[in-house]
Order: sequence, then C-alpha cells, then structure tokens
Amino acid sequence: MGLITAESLMSLEQYAKARKGYRERVLAHKKDRTVQLGEHVTLVFEDELTMRYQIQEMLRVERIFEEKGIRDELDAYNPLVPDGSNWKATMLIEYPELEERRLALGNLIGVEDRVWVKAEKQPRVYAIADEDLDRENDDKTSAVHFLRFELPVPTKKALKDGAALSMGVDHPNYSATLAQAGAGTASSLLEDLVF
Repeated sequence: MGLITAESLMSLEQYAKARKGYRERVLAHKKDRTVQLGEHVTLVFEDELTMRYQIQEMLRVERIFEEKGIRDELDAYNPLVPDGSNWKATMLIEYPELEERRLALGNLIGVEDRVWVKAEKQPRVYAIADEDLDRENDDKTSAVHFLRFELPVPTKKALKDGAALSMGVDHPNYSATLAQAGAGTASSLLEDLVF
C-alpha cells in the first residue's frame, strides 16, 4: 500500500476536467465504506481513493499549486491511508440540535477509545484514536475523530476466510452494535489488507 505522492496527483486543470466523474466514483465507493453505529455515530473507512479525492478537493478549493502547499496536504491526509495491517476511519458524532450536541459531547468523553471491530470467533479490536492531536478536553469530546484499527494476523486471516465482520461502540453513555457488516462493506474493507 503506497502513499499518495505529488507526482501522482492531477493538476488543478486536469482535476477540473475530471472532477464530476471522479466525484461520482468516489461517492459510490464510499457507500460501502460508511457504517452507521446507532443513531449518532458514523464511521467512514478511509483508503487511498478517499484520501486522494480529499487532497484533490483541498487543492481545488484552496487553489493550491505550489510544492509546499501540496506537501502540506499530503502530510495531513496520507496518515489516513491504511498500510495493509489496519483500517483507518473518520468517526463522526452527529446530533442535529446544537444544545443536544453540546450535552452529548460532554457525556461522550473517551468514546473514541471504545469503538471496536470484530471478526467472528476472534476478540474485539479497539480503535487507536487521534494520533495526530488530542481531540477532547475535560468538558467534551470532539465531534470528529480519526481512528486506526490495528488488526492482528488471526483476525485478518479469519476475515480473508470469510468470517463475519461486526463492529460497535461500548461507551457507558453510548452503546451500538452492527451484528454483521454488509457483504459490500466487508469486501471493500478486505481490499485494505495485505496477507
């Protein structure tokens, strides 16, 4: 699994021409990589394609074409590309009302460390969260976290052999379980692993 390089990116002009079709492809790809855990937590499992799209969009929006700016974007987003031994996800905590969100985020401190994935007949693998910076304080957690699930070899092997994939959150103030990920999700996530 290689990292995204400046040389592999489209220029702003190339991206402008390709953007519509590229965007449709990425959105279709993300459908299988987006998992709802209960009413308020969504995991978006990232990969090379989703991060490449994010970089291209940032370069486009910010009109970045200089080497240092491109390097900064690569440095920000490359850490979210799985390396073959793990899955990486953006976790979104979503409450529509401002006051409800404020209260919920205050009650969910530490939730990012209680998110798990599991292959059938294997132990849960808990997320390693926010390695780039701390996203919570004494009063509340952040609405966005970046998670890494470092998968042991037996878990990877079980998934490769067709074991069911489940995932969830087991925080004292928020509990949700997806008993079995859909076939599209399991298949897409399996592509992130090297055996």
